[in-house]
Amino acid sequence: MAASWHPPTWIQHSQVVLDRTAFASQSYFGVTRLDEDYEIWKNTLTYPTCATVISAFILSVQLILRAPPVQRLYSRLTGSDASEVQEDDIETAGNDRDRPTHIARLGGPAIFAYKLVRLLCCLALLGLSIATTVTIGADEDEEYSRWIAFGIIGAYGYTSLLAFISVVSNPSLSTLVSGHAALQLLVFWVVYFYRDLWPLATYYLRPADAAEGSLLWAKVAILTVAAVFVPLFSPRRYVPVDPKDPMPQVNPEQTASIFSMSIYTFLDGIIFKAYRMPHLPWEELPPLADYDYAKNLVKRSFPYLDPFKVFKKQHVFFGLMRVFRREYTLLAVLLLIRVAATFASPIGIYRLLQFLETDGEDTNVRPWVWISWLFLGPVLGAIAIQYYVYNTTRMLVHTEAIITQLVFDHALRIRMKSETSESPSASRVTTAVHTPDNASVVEDADGDQGSPSGSNGSEDETVHPSTASTTSTAPPKKGKDAKKVEEKLAAPAGGPGGGNLIGRINNLVTTDLGNLVDGRDFLFIVLYAPAQIIVSVIFLYAILGWSAFVGLAAMILLFPIPGYVASKIQGVQTEKMKKTDARVQEVTETMNVIRMIKLFGWEPRVSDQLAQKREDELKYIRKYKILELVNGNVNFVIPIVTMVATFVTYTVIMGKELTASRVFSSMSVFDVLREQLHTVFALVPSMIQAKVSLDRVTEFLHETELLDEFNEKDPASAEVVVPPRTTPSDVIGIRAAAFTWSNENDGSMTPGPNRRNFTLRIEDEVIFKRGKVNLIVGPTGSGKTSLLMALLGELHYIPTGPDSFVSLPRSGGVAYAAQESWVQNETIRDNILFGAPYDEERYKKVIYQCALKRDLSLFDAGDMTEVGEKGLTLSGGQKARITLARAVYSSAEILLLDDVLAALDVHTSRWIVDKCFKGELVRGRTVILVTHNVAIASPIAEYVVSLGTDGRISSQGTLSKVLAKDKKLFEELKEEREELKKAETEVDHVEPDDEAAPKKADGKLVVAEEIAEGHISWAALRLYLSSMGGGHTLIFWVSVVGFLLVCEFTGIFQTYWLGYWAQQYEDKDHADVNVFYYLAVYNAVLVVGIAMYCISFLVYLFGALRASRSIHRTLLQSVLGSTLRWLDKTPTSRIITRCTQDMQCVDGPLANTLGWVMELTVSILMKFLAVVSFSPIFTIPGAIVAAVGGWCGQIYMKAQLSVKREMSNARAPVLGHFGAAIAGLTSIRAYGAQEQFRKESFRRIDKYVRAARTFYNLNRWVSVRIEALGALFAACLATYLVYGSHARAANTGFSLNMAVGFSGMILWWIRILNEFEVNASSLERIQQYVTIEQEPKATSDGIPPAYWPASGSLKVEKLSARYSLDGPRVLHEISFDVKAGERVGIVGRTGSGKSSLTLALLRLIFTEGKVYYDGIATDSINLDALRSNITIIPQVPELLSGTLRQNLDPFSQYDDVVLNDALRAAGLFSLQDETDEGRITLDSPISSGGSNLSVGQRQILALARAIVRQSKLLILDEATSAIDYETDTVIQKSLRQELGKDVTILTIAHRLQTIMDADKILVLDAGRIAEFGPPSELLQDKKGFLRALVDESADKDALYAMANAAAASK
Repeated sequence: MAASWHPPTWIQHSQVVLDRTAFASQSYFGVTRLDEDYEIWKNTLTYPTCATVISAFILSVQLILRAPPVQRLYSRLTGSDASEVQEDDIETAGNDRDRPTHIARLGGPAIFAYKLVRLLCCLALLGLSIATTVTIGADEDEEYSRWIAFGIIGAYGYTSLLAFISVVSNPSLSTLVSGHAALQLLVFWVVYFYRDLWPLATYYLRPADAAEGSLLWAKVAILTVAAVFVPLFSPRRYVPVDPKDPMPQVNPEQTASIFSMSIYTFLDGIIFKAYRMPHLPWEELPPLADYDYAKNLVKRSFPYLDPFKVFKKQHVFFGLMRVFRREYTLLAVLLLIRVAATFASPIGIYRLLQFLETDGEDTNVRPWVWISWLFLGPVLGAIAIQYYVYNTTRMLVHTEAIITQLVFDHALRIRMKSETSESPSASRVTTAVHTPDNASVVEDADGDQGSPSGSNGSEDETVHPSTASTTSTAPPKKGKDAKKVEEKLAAPAGGPGGGNLIGRINNLVTTDLGNLVDGRDFLFIVLYAPAQIIVSVIFLYAILGWSAFVGLAAMILLFPIPGYVASKIQGVQTEKMKKTDARVQEVTETMNVIRMIKLFGWEPRVSDQLAQKREDELKYIRKYKILELVNGNVNFVIPIVTMVATFVTYTVIMGKELTASRVFSSMSVFDVLREQLHTVFALVPSMIQAKVSLDRVTEFLHETELLDEFNEKDPASAEVVVPPRTTPSDVIGIRAAAFTWSNENDGSMTPGPNRRNFTLRIEDEVIFKRGKVNLIVGPTGSGKTSLLMALLGELHYIPTGPDSFVSLPRSGGVAYAAQESWVQNETIRDNILFGAPYDEERYKKVIYQCALKRDLSLFDAGDMTEVGEKGLTLSGGQKARITLARAVYSSAEILLLDDVLAALDVHTSRWIVDKCFKGELVRGRTVILVTHNVAIASPIAEYVVSLGTDGRISSQGTLSKVLAKDKKLFEELKEEREELKKAETEVDHVEPDDEAAPKKADGKLVVAEEIAEGHISWAALRLYLSSMGGGHTLIFWVSVVGFLLVCEFTGIFQTYWLGYWAQQYEDKDHADVNVFYYLAVYNAVLVVGIAMYCISFLVYLFGALRASRSIHRTLLQSVLGSTLRWLDKTPTSRIITRCTQDMQCVDGPLANTLGWVMELTVSILMKFLAVVSFSPIFTIPGAIVAAVGGWCGQIYMKAQLSVKREMSNARAPVLGHFGAAIAGLTSIRAYGAQEQFRKESFRRIDKYVRAARTFYNLNRWVSVRIEALGALFAACLATYLVYGSHARAANTGFSLNMAVGFSGMILWWIRILNEFEVNASSLERIQQYVTIEQEPKATSDGIPPAYWPASGSLKVEKLSARYSLDGPRVLHEISFDVKAGERVGIVGRTGSGKSSLTLALLRLIFTEGKVYYDGIATDSINLDALRSNITIIPQVPELLSGTLRQNLDPFSQYDDVVLNDALRAAGLFSLQDETDEGRITLDSPISSGGSNLSVGQRQILALARAIVRQSKLLILDEATSAIDYETDTVIQKSLRQELGKDVTILTIAHRLQTIMDADKILVLDAGRIAEFGPPSELLQDKKGFLRALVDESADKDALYAMANAAAASK
């Protein structure tokens, strides 16, 4: 059985039938009466007639169903709109001038021409069939042969009629009959192919209709044109998805012919256009097909996915399956075609080699048929699999669009409540990337007890899978209100889900969506792999008998090994990710506080810390790679063991001869099995991840808590809610109601600090005054924000009485400014307009009243400046004022303002109150303002609502009435007024509307990121390649490539050796062939090959790790050693990206792809040489194939890089808009802007889809061409070996095996090379940061003496400074002398050079002149030595995330006693009670940037850090109104009493009270010293600067007294 494998049954059957007909007497149509039982239907010529009858019947039914009466009846029964049925004929409506011509309606001239050609062909065939009947008669006794002839004529007549109707009828009827005509013609063509063309491919058969002579071939030619060429090449008619909204410009994909769709010629235009242009812009991409538009995708998918349209709860997977049911059916068919096509090559090789072995004996089919299989099999397989991928990538893009929009739409309905395991305030740290305004506004971070993390939306724009905190730089809020750390350490929340809601939603459209679409190929596991394995086993059984089952058994037994290795890999991968996360977190933290690191001279130590983290990570990367090697070897060896076991069984146990035909055909099938093994193991993890992500999306859609208005779809919950009592439409207020953040809470109070159970209770009523300013005041955590949220409908409403109501009239519009300012990544103007029309006069007033005039003058682009993601280019105060401006500009009658003054300094707050709240734009509108700044807001308050800590109204009415009741509020108000007075004495204050303010030298907008065009630069590549080799680059690369060459040679030799073994059976007797000798050699070569590969892999691996370590170190040292100027103009996020994402790319994808490129290059070259060694004549064709393949690849890469860049650029705005909208859900709902945001989401998704569809399609274009090219090469070689050479079967098999391998690898080589180029762009970006400007490096000569500094003496001689080498001087030859232990105050108006002086002392900017610190010139010592011996306390100190201990002593140099003493000396313990359970201790957690502490607390910690460092020189940049009165007093006391007597203090003062008792005062003016000396002396100069400043002050007498007292005490 095994020895005589037969061709498929249909071929055998054809030979039987044709044998009977071919040698019969030549009667008409070759039909002979064989016996009495012969029935007419057994003649194949009757099939077209049968097809005609069936077609006519089906067509009749279809026409009846399309009749108007039937349509009307159908619409009446189903309730559907009958007018929609004939949708493709809607275009015929309209007046005569607009009506298109008949040709245009049919699809245009090209389609009409093809229909015409088909009609002419049908008429010609009808004429030829009549001519045949007339010219070649039949015997009279063969009556039924006439009937067959008439049947054929009738069938052609029917087909001609159909073709005629398709030319003259309307579009929908034309399409219907065209399908019938095409099928009719195809049946004819198949019949004639079987009868008359197939016999030409055999040795013994003749065409059945040969008697017709030339008429037969004319018929076959015309039939081929009509049945094959016309359907394949005729363009398709454009049918719009929505007939009422056709596309103005049609995508070529929608009208491409079947042939064009098969080989993607419709993309030729775009590909060659991209090849000719340096960069293909987005506008040049093919237009979007209408079925790709987001609105149409939503229309198609939401009925199956949206929980508000699918009323039964179902998993998202089943919804997606219903949406894509047709696509998945088609995919299953395509995969089965691919399975069949995969075996064309093995069958072809088997039959060809069998032909050569037997010299053509007992062969029916000619060799060229099997050669054509070597070409057609791979080409059809390529077309099938590429069309499969074409469909899956289209579904991928569609799914991305659908899920993004689905999550977005559903998010607009959900309640933004906290789901964090920490308290609301702490969740602020994790909700989103901290921005200046939310990082410093601690009091509002606590907000109210009713304001958990998402409550007012931690309204920052963030849509990254994981968020990292950045530092705070903005003027913060009053520290007195800042809650202590107890609020950061609240008990765990009891809610479901855990993790914060905004982060979860963002993860759904990034990480989860990525996982979800990665799982789209599940058919590979459930259909393709099983089908391939089954067909493989059948094939092997057919040629090797039952020995195939032995091989299969061996494979099944070895199957657990890869599973075990995979589980190990998973474990190591998990650990590796932890180490990577730890390094990324450390790098992110470092880059966020890099200015602090430079100020303190910590660069070397930080670099060492990061190097240690890097080593931990690289250790796991090494383990992971070695396990990958083991896994690769196991997967490589298993099919070989299977093959050897099969061959040994076949030869030794079964005693059969192993011929070349069996060896080489089975080898390719074993390769197929190996591929399936790889495929299954590669896809299973992604399927599991996809399942988890689908579960998460499903849970979000069905389990997330919705706002009350959307919950009413549930009848049970609707009964519980008492409908709010109807109220007069203009009332704003609440009566007898309780509100909770979650409907899981029934409103009962819960003991303990679990703030998610917070309840706002309105027991009587609170009615706000219309057209007036209403204040909501109360202590931190009393529920002020919750009261606004309750009005907006964001909280769960629990009526507590029969007349309960909550009323916020929306007819006149509502505007809302969130506590944490929310801005979109648009221009400042777009943020303020928020979709409203632009009114220049109103807009200018808003800008002026919101104190934005000066801010806009600082931006080059003014109000057209893009604010960046999360408002990167804005400070916290600017964002707060833009949020306020949005509310004021809107036409809304009611303004809800949630603590908009919080992020503003006192002067700006006063400006806002005076100009904005008292201005004409707010006059007459209802303002409800939550605030802590009662002192500033009190003049405008008409009505005040005061809340108590229990979430109840403590008092309401006029301010005086509320103050009379609330003594605590009265005390706070007094304290605030003291602080206001204090703020008035600032000497360097700038008015908010001072437009002529000079631009800061370092205030430039960030520099544009450079994008390298074209191929990777040699400099970047050299950085990597030389790093891999370490000090022995040449030896390294010779080793890697040398071992690879040997490995590849052994692989080729193995294939040759199997052929040589098989050849022995031709030359020797079966018994004389020593099977074990050949097996031993084969196995020895196999082991050598694996060993060589392992050595090459390990050498390469250690080189890659060396490069990763070296590049990471170089990059970090370069960034840490860069100048302050470079850091100022480079966004931190960009530096972090280099050190994290780009570095991870170098660790993984870059190293992998470079390795693969080398392996494939060596493999392709060796296989090509193997082919050429047996067939030298093929050197030229091989070179041509390689050249054409390379050219295709080059064209493709050029287009692909452009389109990929456009795709990435288009994806970011989709995620950016999504992130901004999710973060600002409360604001969007308050403004009622949901639809506006949905439309914008559609627009951005459409832009992304247009680029993404083109990107994925380009891959198909190159894949089909290169696979066809490879198949052509293999087929040509086979033709030469069979017809032009006299090579033996074994050598032919070997050559074909190599050729098929070579041709299959060309595509992969181009793909991987392209991927390497894409990954290398990360290398390019790292290279840019390795060559940035650097500060002077440390040298051995720059190490100061061990005793230095012994004192804090400071001598400055002619010090000048500038921010850049070619910039203007900011300090002009300053000279002064400070003795050790002196306290020196530095004052001057804004821009006088105070900050520049501190930077110059630390050599952070370019300086000239000399500075002597304790007698040593600072320019002669290393920067780290200098900076580590000076401590600077900035206005808003930066802190690291971690514990307080890590902040005071980041490198673990001191014990706790020293640290506690420093905290006590700095005054921290005097600010908190020992019994206070939330007091700050060494173990207290500190958020990134210190955002969970008030600015006052941060300054105290910075002071403690200075005490720990025991610096002899301390520079304090005094914090201004950000610090409350108590904290300020403690800090001043510590500075005077707790520091050593030899510690020199330089204080940059903003208030004269701070420094009037200093030893000396340095007055700066425009970068020069105006005055320097003891304050008592300076005050005696009537024309002096200091005297002028003191005389301007309201506290003039007190200041004189301080100065005189200080002078007297000395």
